[in-house]
Amino acid sequence: MQVILLKDIDKLGDRFEVVSVKNGYGRNYLIPQGLARVANKTNVASIDDIKRVEEEEEAARRAEFEAIAAQLASQTIKIGAKAGQSGKIFGSVTNVQIIAAIKEQLDLEIERRKVTFTEEIKELGTYTAQVQLSRDVVGQVTFEVVAE
Repeated sequence: MQVILLKDIDKLGDRFEVVSVKNGYGRNYLIPQGLARVANKTNVASIDDIKRVEEEEEAARRAEFEAIAAQLASQTIKIGAKAGQSGKIFGSVTNVQIIAAIKEQLDLEIERRKVTFTEEIKELGTYTAQVQLSRDVVGQVTFEVVAE
C-alpha cells in the first residue's frame, strides 16, 4: 500500500514522502491516527499544494531559524553532571539534558529529536552538538559538561 506521510515518522519517512507500507499498518494505524493518507491522484495533488504553501512559509521563517542558529553558536551552555575524581561522569549526557539547559539558559524551545551528537558524552569537557532547526538550517551548539 502506498501512503503519503503527514508527519515525520521515525524509521519510516519524512513528512509528505510517499512510502510503501503493509496494508494492515496503513489501514489500521497510520490512516486512522491521521499520520498518513492513501497515495492516490487526488491526495497527491492536494499534498503538493499543501507542500508548496508550507515551503513558502518555511522560507519566510528561515531568517528566524538562522537567528536562532546564530544565538546557539554564540554561547556556551553549561550542563551539570555528577562526576568522579577522574573526570568521568556517572551515566552520560543526553539530548534531553541539553534541551533543558537551552530552555533554561537561552529560553529557546527545541524538539528533543532535533539534537544529535557525534560521540557519546561520558566525561567532563566541552562538546558540540548539531541542532536541525529546519530542513535547510542546521545549528551548532557548544556545551560544557561541568561537575556538580
